[in-house]
Amino acid sequence: MPDDIIDICDEQNKITGKRTTTIHAHDTGLWHRASHIWIYNAKGEILLQLRAKDKRMYPSVWDISAAGHVSAGEEPMETALRELEEELSIKARQSDMHFSKIKKVSIVFNKLRNNEFYYVYFLRFDGDIKKLRLQEDEVQAIRFVSIKDLKKELKNNPEKFVPHGKYWDEVMEEVKRLRQ
Repeated sequence: MPDDIIDICDEQNKITGKRTTTIHAHDTGLWHRASHIWIYNAKGEILLQLRAKDKRMYPSVWDISAAGHVSAGEEPMETALRELEEELSIKARQSDMHFSKIKKVSIVFNKLRNNEFYYVYFLRFDGDIKKLRLQEDEVQAIRFVSIKDLKKELKNNPEKFVPHGKYWDEVMEEVKRLRQ
């Protein structure tokens, strides 16, 4: 599992000029950036990925379609496009992406403190997910799930998902809006 070098931000999402590893940022709670890409299809289903079993945070649970830390000197959109290709073998263009928002999030998992600014993107993908090549050290499996089923699963089996809280609802509402 590579430990990328990332830019450190202040609490207002301004780059400080300092850089460190993702592991050090998580161990010490330094603010940094990540790109989240939520994939949906024409039916309004959302693509979820089962995180790899060796991940430091939330191993073997369902999560965002694709995501990654913004590498030092990289723009969030570059990260989004890179992560789509690395994790799912999807080659997208900037014009395919819908930027939604920047979300400030602070999460504690065991002794790790993840303070991130999520750059949230949506991508419509109607291809055959069985033909996608998954990055094994990041993703165990992927599946499309309807919003109705996702709500039910989050309610009945929350331990099987990264605990994004209200963020899950925000994503489902955005997918509904984008399909209109």
